[in-house]
Amino acid sequence: MSLNIAISGLNATNQQLDTISNNIANVSTTGFKESRTEFASIYSGGQAGGVEVSGITQNFDSNGSLEGTGRALDLAISGNGFFSTVDSKGEQVYTRSGSFSTDKDNVIISSAGNKLQGYTVDANANLQQGNIGDLAISNASLSAKETDSIGFTANFDARAEIIDTTTKLFASDDPTSFTSSYTTQVFDSLGKSHTVSQYFINTGSNQWDVKVVADGGDVTPGAIAVPATSTTAAIPATTPVVNFTSEGVLATTPAISVEIPALGANLMSVEIDLTGSTQYGADFGVSTNNPNGYSSGELTGIRIEDNGMIYGQFTNGQSQLQGQLILADFPNPTALTQSNNTSWMQSFASGTPVTGVPGSGVLGELTSSSLESSNVDLTGELVSLMTAQRNYQANTKIISTSDQLTQVLFNAV
Repeated sequence: MSLNIAISGLNATNQQLDTISNNIANVSTTGFKESRTEFASIYSGGQAGGVEVSGITQNFDSNGSLEGTGRALDLAISGNGFFSTVDSKGEQVYTRSGSFSTDKDNVIISSAGNKLQGYTVDANANLQQGNIGDLAISNASLSAKETDSIGFTANFDARAEIIDTTTKLFASDDPTSFTSSYTTQVFDSLGKSHTVSQYFINTGSNQWDVKVVADGGDVTPGAIAVPATSTTAAIPATTPVVNFTSEGVLATTPAISVEIPALGANLMSVEIDLTGSTQYGADFGVSTNNPNGYSSGELTGIRIEDNGMIYGQFTNGQSQLQGQLILADFPNPTALTQSNNTSWMQSFASGTPVTGVPGSGVLGELTSSSLESSNVDLTGELVSLMTAQRNYQANTKIISTSDQLTQVLFNAV
């Protein structure tokens, strides 16, 4: 009986050595989770029968440290969850290794070639939440957007000299005919650049006239600015006026619009909103100049936010949503089936995965340009290795002693 018990000890310890050696071998493997061998005693009718391996437990409670890489498609999870991918056979594969890249079709894939899953976008770059599919980066040019509004906020200097507009006519090339000015770049429907220059004239009594000139000249022959209420480009009956209270805050917000003819493009109509502007005894200064248009652009890079949103970055300074990756978590992750390439597959005991965006519910946070290191404690593994070695030697000693006793018995017969 002692011989069989010792053999069971050797078998169990040998499996423990396999687990330890696998942990040590993967100490530098990205996203790897260490395992430990669980032992259970064997009894039959109250008689000791040795030991067996009851299971190998994976440690998902401890996360590896994050290492910065500088690659936009390197991702790390802090907390619970797995990246959800699909292999070439269409099977769901889960991983903590966030080293991703793009294939020839610009689909985001893992180092094993599995396709990263998430919420996709439609043709207008609108996120389709609930529609899970392969995430891809569109390399198409970003079309131009015509400017139709400018958000503009400034402080008008209350100390500025008052200009008599009845004797001093406005001229954009005469600095003495206006108090201050500011030029904004806008874009037509073809992405061509134009300029909209605003000229502000202090006429006294907390009032300022506003003149607008496009592309260095009148908007249309004889016209300077067109109030938003006007339906033609004719010379306005009155110049738009900005009024401030005695406390220096905006009393009225005139809606100012300017029409810009653009060769080959749509006729532009740009509204200028001065909401939030002030009149204090300080130098003229612009705090907001926000035109909403832009030229066309080419893809230059990728940016991934901590909520999993994936954006393409373009040469015109704009970003366009490409999708949102999802994470998956399991009721019993320790029961997941380990697979090649530092990945896991769902098992009956692991339960059904719960999916969602990073940071929601129990799912961990996402960090881009980083990778999660293995959570193997190398020092602890080396200590376990020495313990397993002693256990193995002790069991072999039992076998050796049992053999000697058997030999003595044979010699006595």
